[in-house]
Amino acid sequence: MLYQIHEWQRAFLGPLSHFADANAKMLNDPSSPLAQWPGIERWAAGFELMHRIGKDYEKPEFGIHQAIAHDHEIAIVERVALDKPFCQLKRFKRFSDDPATIEKMKNDPVVLVVAPLSGHHSTLLRDTVRTLLRDHKVYITDWVDARMIPASAGSFGLDDYVAYVQEFIRHIGADSLHVISVCQPTVPVLAAISLMASRGETTPLSMTMMGGPIDPRRSPTSVNNLATRQPLSWFKGNVIHTVPTNYPGSGREVYPGFLQHAGFIAMNPSRHLNSHWDFYQDLVRGDLDDAESHRKFYDEYNAVLDMPAEFYLDTIAKVFQQFLLPRGLWDVAGERVEPAAIKRTALLTVEGELDDISGLGQTEAAHDLCTGIPTSSRMHRVIEGAGHYGIFSGRRWRETVYPQVRDFIRQFDQRKA
Repeated sequence: MLYQIHEWQRAFLGPLSHFADANAKMLNDPSSPLAQWPGIERWAAGFELMHRIGKDYEKPEFGIHQAIAHDHEIAIVERVALDKPFCQLKRFKRFSDDPATIEKMKNDPVVLVVAPLSGHHSTLLRDTVRTLLRDHKVYITDWVDARMIPASAGSFGLDDYVAYVQEFIRHIGADSLHVISVCQPTVPVLAAISLMASRGETTPLSMTMMGGPIDPRRSPTSVNNLATRQPLSWFKGNVIHTVPTNYPGSGREVYPGFLQHAGFIAMNPSRHLNSHWDFYQDLVRGDLDDAESHRKFYDEYNAVLDMPAEFYLDTIAKVFQQFLLPRGLWDVAGERVEPAAIKRTALLTVEGELDDISGLGQTEAAHDLCTGIPTSSRMHRVIEGAGHYGIFSGRRWRETVYPQVRDFIRQFDQRKA
């Protein structure tokens, strides 16, 4: 019933949110006589804050239409390269009318960014993609909100995630591909490439793993402790719910986005409270730039998706409770995951010094597993002063992390052996 109660709450708040939005716009309109009343800016700010607290946050767009590549402005067209029930493989196709730029772009490395399926939409990696487009042909996994997937599409577990990654690699072409995984997908990506290597398939030229729980036993964080504090039965009984009838995925069992969002807020409630108060004050003062920054951040942060129950429970059990990957005990669809089988694919691991999601050493653990990769083809970087999001988004990503990732990919892009 919890999901249905949430829907009733949404239905109740919807009209109030629209009412508040209409009032905020009316009071902010210079042509309105009401906008001239003394102190009206506080009323307008209050209405907008009420609107943003009560509104629905739909999936944001990537919104990448232009970029800079090889010192020239280029056009970007977002395309669906492969459409699967639970994920779309998207490509950001680059266009230019400058012949020299076109020639350079033809020789740029091909990168697949595997985005997390962990609450937020893949658009959370917008800055990652926009930066990569400077020097790469870029694909990304865009995961579908489980409440929008009919139950007839079947279940989706961690093994299915691994199979999707393998299919995407084969579709793009492993012989010229570099894979970047951010956070949660470092585990299934390592499994996918390990299984391909064990079968004798061509594997990607390189894999870059950023802030992921390869071995959550190292430097456990509050996120890791939450997963181990309760038995799997607790998660099944308390966070798994059924999608109500007003969505295409009616009847599907999911870990609802609204519960995940509540968890995100609960990790640091005072920070979010202060942020909303600052937003109100910015509106009152007329500081529109800071107010717009708040809107952009929370438009992304508050947009969450439902995760398939099977995938969520598999991840809790196999990754965070049983540690099957680092213990060498993980079987995917009956095949043992053996990272030591990887030989062709170079490995770069990146961690944030202040990461409170995946602690120091959790991603570096991949080097202890991938013993078949020559030492000369393995690198590890710790980014000083960076938290979890700082290693793939923001100024530190663009100025410190990205140049190292770019140079690593370039180093191994021409290797064919």
